[in-house]
Amino acid sequence: MKKISILAVLLTALISCSEKKTTKKTTDSTKSGPLSVDVRVVVRDTVAESIEVAGNILPYELTEIRPEISGRVISLNFKEGSTVQKSTLLVKLFDGDLQAQLKKLQVQQQIAEKTEERQRELLKINGISQQDYDLSLLQLNNIKADIELLKVNISKTEIKAPYTGRIGLRNISLGAFVTPSNIITSISQVDQKKISFSIPEKYSNQIKSGMKVDFGIEGKEQDFTATVLASESVIEAQTRNLKILATINDGKNELVPGTFAKVSLTLGENTNAVSVPTQCIIPSARSKQVVLYKNGEPVFVNVTTGIRSVDNVQVTDGVQPGDTVIVTGLLFIRKDSKLKLGKIQ
Repeated sequence: MKKISILAVLLTALISCSEKKTTKKTTDSTKSGPLSVDVRVVVRDTVAESIEVAGNILPYELTEIRPEISGRVISLNFKEGSTVQKSTLLVKLFDGDLQAQLKKLQVQQQIAEKTEERQRELLKINGISQQDYDLSLLQLNNIKADIELLKVNISKTEIKAPYTGRIGLRNISLGAFVTPSNIITSISQVDQKKISFSIPEKYSNQIKSGMKVDFGIEGKEQDFTATVLASESVIEAQTRNLKILATINDGKNELVPGTFAKVSLTLGENTNAVSVPTQCIIPSARSKQVVLYKNGEPVFVNVTTGIRSVDNVQVTDGVQPGDTVIVTGLLFIRKDSKLKLGKIQ
């Protein structure tokens, strides 16, 4: 009986202590009062999305110099790495056989012209038939056509610069026999350059011809500017990127083709947008929410977001200018929470 009495006393003491702790917690919770939160008043602002992509510096034009016909090189008239003017003779191929054929045809042309002239006079007095005269005229015209064709082939033995540019390294030597498959050298137009880069497909409709883009390269502190020239007509299937080409006015000739570049683009700029701090957005499985402060109480509203920057997110639906958005304490706020204003940002 004594043991039962002692156990009863101990149970009564434990229950009493538990009730005291519960009462204390309730009292402390009541004393804590409303939750202090910082807020920001929503205003219209300028938002823009900036992206950085890799680019590649290219010469404005790059051409492989190849012969159009086969032949032996008898003259090399360029220095590797030098700048040449348009139409400068770079390479001369042997054309002795073609020149001999040309002289032969020119002699034949002279004879054919005299024959045609005599037969024309005979035709006037009905000394020959019209058919005989037509045959002599046809022969003369055929010789003239052969001469023109031969002159074209002779011109192909002279390989000239297609435009003013810088010559690359040569791949042949004097006396070599070359064919159209041989690359003699290359020429590039480097006083003006291009930059090639690709952007994700979601930005494809924001790139327009004439748009300015900024880029930088390793080893140079200054930024450079390029003007969008054109974009590819289709999006690449494997990368889902759109290739862009822009022109660079490199008057000082500081940039070397092939250099890696970092291209910075500012897209989707809106000067009349509504935005909130990034930390205000509460993501969920199906929606995004922000918490508004109204009369000391929280109001949860669904929002639709747009352009995202480092600090802010554009809100296209759900929040209006003048609304007060809660910035801090979002993890502790419930629908029935009591709030008090802290800092107004």
